[in-house]
Formats: sequence, structure tokens, C-alpha cells
Amino acid sequence: MPRGHYSLHDPHDHTPLGEEHFHCAPGPSGWRYVSQRNAPSGEPAGSVDLALDELGRPIRLELHARDWQIRAAAIDGVTWVRTDPTGTHATEDNAPAQAFTGTSPAFLIATTRLLRLTPASSATRVRLVAFTDPVLAPRTLDQSWALLKSEAHTTDNGPLIVDEYQVTALDTGEQHAIHITGDVVLSAPGIELENLESPPSTFPSTFA
Repeated sequence: MPRGHYSLHDPHDHTPLGEEHFHCAPGPSGWRYVSQRNAPSGEPAGSVDLALDELGRPIRLELHARDWQIRAAAIDGVTWVRTDPTGTHATEDNAPAQAFTGTSPAFLIATTRLLRLTPASSATRVRLVAFTDPVLAPRTLDQSWALLKSEAHTTDNGPLIVDEYQVTALDTGEQHAIHITGDVVLSAPGIELENLESPPSTFPSTFA
């Protein structure tokens, strides 16, 4: 079960956004990621609880940020309920998308599990609903994902396979690289792995 923390920053001006302390693991029916986020001051700033099924679909998502809350799942596309800080109003919505995304590294792992790309795969288009900080406002976006290469790196615990993805925002054409090993993000725009207490998970073949 990988456990560690990421530092988060604005990908454009590098303003620190805090840290995300996480643990995650594959299970008999999929994969789960749980984290707590702290602001740069150290104060609690939110949480993520994401569970995928064996096909990489989000079967449960719960987000918290500044008292805003999202509960969501892949139902009729994707469906979510957003609750305001007072707890007096909740709005339900739905979109013809495949999954969710946001600032948490969990969503990058989830997208790779959903798409299951290989270096021989052509670039694949995916529609996602992004929940944007700080109020978890939903926004539908389209991306193109391609797995450029997978390389083995020697470590004290044996070879570590690092996948390099190219992600393209289809509305702007902006491209960026993401490096992932197992169920851990090594680097991505706005994300740096600062500490990892145990090796990344190796997904079973039925989940690969």
C-alpha cells in the first residue's frame, strides 16, 4: 500500500497550494485512494476518497474543500451532488462524461486505469468532469491521452517501470507530460512527489 505525500503548486506561477498526504492500494474489485490535504499554512484544506472498479470506472468519489462537498459516481455517464458550505442546499447534476478529474494526483492515476493505454496505442480522447478549487465547481472538458514510452529504472527494490504520458487539452491545444509508476504520480504540472514510504502497487493482470 503506497503511502506518502505530494506537494501541490499552481502550474503557471508556481504558487504553493499545500500538500496532499495519501495512501492507496488495488483490491479485489478495483483501486482506492484516500488523502488529506493541508494548506501552505498547515491547516486542513480538504480530502479525497476515490474508489474505482476493475475497469477503472469511478464507483464512488467524495471530495471536501473549504466546507464544499462532492459525492459522485459513474451513473448514466457521471452524476454528482454538490453541497454548499452551509449544508442547506444540494444540487444534483449529470454529464455524458467518462470520469472525473481535479487537482488531486488521484485523478491522473484513475484516468490511466480507465484508458489502459500501451505505447502502441493511438492517442485516446476522453471527456471528464473537473471539480475546480476552491469551491469544487464542475466543468466538463475534453483531453487526449497518449502513452509515449515505458522505461525500467533500477532501484534497490528491483526494476521500477515509469510511464510517460502526453496529455493534450483539446480546447486550447496545450500539452504537458505526466510520469507515473504503478499507482503513484512521480511528476505532473502542479504536482511533485515529495515522500513515498512504500513502493508503488503493481496492479494484477486482471486490472491491467
